Amino acid sequence: MRKALVVGINNYPSYPLRGCVNDASAFASIIETNGDGSPNFDVKLFTDVMTKSDLKGLIIDLFSGDSDISLFYFSGHGFINDIGGYIVTPDAKTNDEGVSMDELLSIANESKSKNKIIILDCCHSGALGSAKITNGRLCNISEGVSILTSSKSDEASLEINGHGLFTNLLLESLQGGSADLRGHITPGSIYSYIDQALGPWDQRPVFKTNITRFTSLRVVPPSVPLETLRKLIDYFPIPKSEFALDPSFEDTNTLNVEHKVVEPYAKKENTAIFKNLQKFQSVGLVVPVDAGYMYFAAMNSKSCKLTALGYHYWKLIKDRRI
Repeated sequence: MRKALVVGINNYPSYPLRGCVNDASAFASIIETNGDGSPNFDVKLFTDVMTKSDLKGLIIDLFSGDSDISLFYFSGHGFINDIGGYIVTPDAKTNDEGVSMDELLSIANESKSKNKIIILDCCHSGALGSAKITNGRLCNISEGVSILTSSKSDEASLEINGHGLFTNLLLESLQGGSADLRGHITPGSIYSYIDQALGPWDQRPVFKTNITRFTSLRVVPPSVPLETLRKLIDYFPIPKSEFALDPSFEDTNTLNVEHKVVEPYAKKENTAIFKNLQKFQSVGLVVPVDAGYMYFAAMNSKSCKLTALGYHYWKLIKDRRI
């Protein structure tokens, strides 16, 4: 069972925001299904939750039970003082700004869910998981907890054109920007995608986790069909071997096409293999040897070989993990 609580708050009396409800709605929509339309998370979306009590109750309900994944996403105001950080609710007042980040983490830490994921798009969100008593140098995160935040504890999180900068990148990532070749999107790959997209002068995302393996938050159609990907070990029985090519692998090398052709002419079975090898090259698994392009490697009877990434996937296939 995979469940998600998604909260976006715009309606703050003193400092209203514009993009948080839109961002929460967009996030909820995308994680409800995988890329092929199959069900993913059972999502509860709440906008403009008005009180700390209501928000805390929703969080407690989310992390109760023993789900496979319990995911909490929040977009709104964040606040930090000498005691710690807070996700702010509209009823905030001095010394009671909202749900304490320490309390949020404590609820997640005590949850029986196998994976607890917290994503915050708010100012000072990086304070989550860093105890003030240690000046933020230590994290208290139970096994199975992952935290992804839009900024460090001393940074603001920006809205641009009515949308959160962080959540825009998060949505791009979930649409497939951070998927591996199998189509899996994990908290780690999301962080890597956002980290690379933001420069040294931008707000810096924070990722904290205590897990033994990543879980997929969403699956999209793979860059290379899995049945094709598994042929990698057929074409390269030994990782360091090269796959010999010749003109028979190039489907345009036929007398039916008006251009110079060379023997051996295109063979149907070889051109099918070559198309797969070209797919592998397009995603960085294979490179031509002594040729700039796969076409010239074939026409000049050269070869192709696995890249380091290609070897990684070769080993996954060989070990029956794909």
